[in-house]
Amino acid sequence: MTEALNPRLAPLIRQDVQSMHAYAVQDATGLLKMDAMENPHRLSPALQAELGQRLGAVALNRYPGARLDDLRRALARHAQMPAGFDLMLGNGSDELISLIAVAFDVPGASILAPVPGFVMYAMSAQLQGLRFVGVPLTADFELDEAAMLAAIAEHRPSIVYLAYPNNPTANLWDDAAIERIVEAAPGLVVMDEAYQPFAARSYIDRVARHSHVLLMRTLSKFGLAGVRLGYMMGPQALIAQIDKVRPPYNISVLNAECALFALEHAEVFAEQARDLRAQRDALLKALRAVPGVQVWNSDANMVLLRVPGQDGRAQAVFEGMRARGVLVKNVSKMHPLLANCLRLTVGTSDENAQMLQALQDSL
Repeated sequence: MTEALNPRLAPLIRQDVQSMHAYAVQDATGLLKMDAMENPHRLSPALQAELGQRLGAVALNRYPGARLDDLRRALARHAQMPAGFDLMLGNGSDELISLIAVAFDVPGASILAPVPGFVMYAMSAQLQGLRFVGVPLTADFELDEAAMLAAIAEHRPSIVYLAYPNNPTANLWDDAAIERIVEAAPGLVVMDEAYQPFAARSYIDRVARHSHVLLMRTLSKFGLAGVRLGYMMGPQALIAQIDKVRPPYNISVLNAECALFALEHAEVFAEQARDLRAQRDALLKALRAVPGVQVWNSDANMVLLRVPGQDGRAQAVFEGMRARGVLVKNVSKMHPLLANCLRLTVGTSDENAQMLQALQDSL
């Protein structure tokens, strides 16, 4: 039972915050965890030992310093950052999304994004007191270009988010439509490439065409979800302004050293991504053979599917899979377009087989 808030404090805490729900993380104790798009592969024992030695030598008594500059340079090389751009680090992409909202919080500011999409776009707007404009995707989860352009013309948003690919739908959108939306945007456009290691295309080759576009990525899907490190690239003058609202020392020395170590062994993580792309294709093929299940193409390490039956059936299937030891994500209540939809993480061959069996047994 939740303890009641001290009455003297209730009037001092924003009412909209009191009415919100915190970001929920499902309890995965004793379950096969297939709900959070994590990389199932761990480092080899040899690399674990090498990393342990590296971390043991880190000066924990000192604030992060020049090592963060080493990390920024390493990420810039890894991402092939365009000339004239700069790179900013965040405690995951979540922090970067929040900092963008802080930097662009001027009277009348708003954030616009397609929906369903990553929940932090809307949450960052709400927490900063900005208006959020969600533009529904089509029934097949494609960009509704006409609706997006109309909403941009009407609301004149300060920030437009385009996830490439999108979460939870896992698809890449039409490049020509994206370009027209970017050109129509009156303010900042953020291309969120959280799932870039698994995607067929990237915006990195086009981002330098525009001085109002940021490209955001994370090492979570690279294979370091536990390290909590995101980064974004953009024109130096733009990054310099947003960097002013970044908390000092927001990246720990341990996080930085882990990330540098991973980048030094990028080929290991690239091989993991290749394996997961192959496992994704095999999982998609198997899911399409399940009677009544509707499956969408994926350019990420997740698969969105719709189970057959009346409204609410997704919850029953979700609970059935959990009872069989497999935890997935029930996204059916996130948006009307996601009715009866579940989101599955792509795992190893054995994990995917166990997840598929649990799904079939629960239908």
